[in-house]
Amino acid sequence: MEGERCAFFSWKYGHYFEFLSAKDFNIKVRCTLCVGEKVLSTFKNTTSNLKKHLESQHGTVKLTERKLVAQYIVEEMLPINTVDSPSFRAIIKKIPTSVNAELPHRTTFTSYLEKEFTEMERNLKAALNEIDFVSTTADIWTANNRSYMGVTLHWISRTTLERHKVALACRRIRGRHTYDVIGTEIENIHSSYGLLNKVVATVTDNGSNFVKAFQEESTPKDDDVTFSDLSEILSAENESDGQLSLPPHRRCASHTINIICTRDVEKHLTTNAESRAVYRSSTAKCTALWTKSSRSTLASETVEEISKRKLLIPTSTRWNSFFDAVKRIAEIPMGELNTLCTKLGLKCFKDQEYQFLHEYCMAMKPLTAALDILQGDCPYGTLLPTLEVLMQKTQAVKDDLSRMTAIQIRFAGVLDDKDALLAAASCPKFKLRWLRDAGRREQVKQLLTAECCTTAPLANNPASVPSATTSSSQGEMDFFTFVAEPEEETYSAEKEVMDYLMSGYDLQILHKFQSIKTIFLKYNTPTPSSAPVERLFSLGGLVLTPKRNRLSDKRFEKLLLMSYFKNKVISIVTK
Repeated sequence: MEGERCAFFSWKYGHYFEFLSAKDFNIKVRCTLCVGEKVLSTFKNTTSNLKKHLESQHGTVKLTERKLVAQYIVEEMLPINTVDSPSFRAIIKKIPTSVNAELPHRTTFTSYLEKEFTEMERNLKAALNEIDFVSTTADIWTANNRSYMGVTLHWISRTTLERHKVALACRRIRGRHTYDVIGTEIENIHSSYGLLNKVVATVTDNGSNFVKAFQEESTPKDDDVTFSDLSEILSAENESDGQLSLPPHRRCASHTINIICTRDVEKHLTTNAESRAVYRSSTAKCTALWTKSSRSTLASETVEEISKRKLLIPTSTRWNSFFDAVKRIAEIPMGELNTLCTKLGLKCFKDQEYQFLHEYCMAMKPLTAALDILQGDCPYGTLLPTLEVLMQKTQAVKDDLSRMTAIQIRFAGVLDDKDALLAAASCPKFKLRWLRDAGRREQVKQLLTAECCTTAPLANNPASVPSATTSSSQGEMDFFTFVAEPEEETYSAEKEVMDYLMSGYDLQILHKFQSIKTIFLKYNTPTPSSAPVERLFSLGGLVLTPKRNRLSDKRFEKLLLMSYFKNKVISIVTK
């Protein structure tokens, strides 16, 4: 056949073109990479014209391919030796290129990732130099008999008022997790990025080691005057070099609410003999269902056959998991539920126990809804309005759990905290609307006004302008007559607060109120929850698998931090 003698049919990049026709010594093909019908003509015995088309129009395809490969390896947490896989390289080889270059192998690819991480870290440090207020979240994660300290960083853009977050570290911790080890590691991470004087707060869970680490480094408030010998202070200068410098501490609100939903609710229900009996019997039967369905495939199939759903198994490390598991059982009609228990050889639910499950879900629903709100990407000002509404909704439920005062006790140090009040008042969507008591509303308003005066001292108390030095005598100056200059309007914190409270609820209105905008940036930078660092650990679980037990701690940290930068464009330079 004539087509068999044509160079096009044996060309390795011929699959990027569609053969159309042949006439005399020429052939016509269509480029499948071009948009539309791009028809090209070339001689039968050469493909140089088609090769020039690929070089000029699709020459960056190979470079784009390598960018995507690097981004794919990092974000999907795949082993770096994926680039050495013959099947993977065979797929990549099908992408056209203007130069005869191949995908780098593992060693070259690893060197590039090291270089890319260094550049990413340098760019982050340069960007943080322009930010005034940042906050961090910290926690310790244990996996495969290794412990890691994770820290995430959060800030709000002054120009767009958008929240941003990055992962700062996920460093290996050896030995016991004592408070001094935790404090030292957090300070080292902050200082490595130059954040010691910028972190307004660090959010952790309620672990005693974390709480003690920040309490030990907090400055004691003592009004007594203490006189010290100057020589003793100078001699102890070297010893004080080891003193840590940690930011203010915030306890994770989501973790606190989860403690209320589990420990405090159980303690409250077991104080009364009647409620204790029905609580223990109903939860025991639920636990039996969860155990049976999770350990037996036959039992799991029986659950799906009867209830048309799967049971959720509660886990201690996942917030709201117990509530979700109980709710799933309560959604099953009582007749089907008891039929299921009979087939599985378990005790059936009594009417009182089944009713208790429904009342439990109804009473706990506001708590779980508040927990979901606080563990989202929200500012610290969301905490107090959420707690106020939570207490109102809890008291509105007319049952035994509505008399529980665990919320007021657990959050006693937050409900009247100055930082929390200013954070909520400076949020345009909240302002003072979440306060029902008129006296407290006026108190928070005065607090916001006083903070505005502190934030803008130069605007509120302009410095007197010194008189210009002149050689003219006073008599000479009296000769001239000047028109009185209008007095500049002095700054009024009361007016700014009043105008702010009368304005809308959109976040962008803060650009009109500079003092309140600064207050918002300072007090709303922290998150009410430490959930961001927990998500970092979830991402780390995709890397630190048992099959990758030879992965070094440094390499693991770099891959994890690069993967956390979802919007980072990874580029690779062809050499």
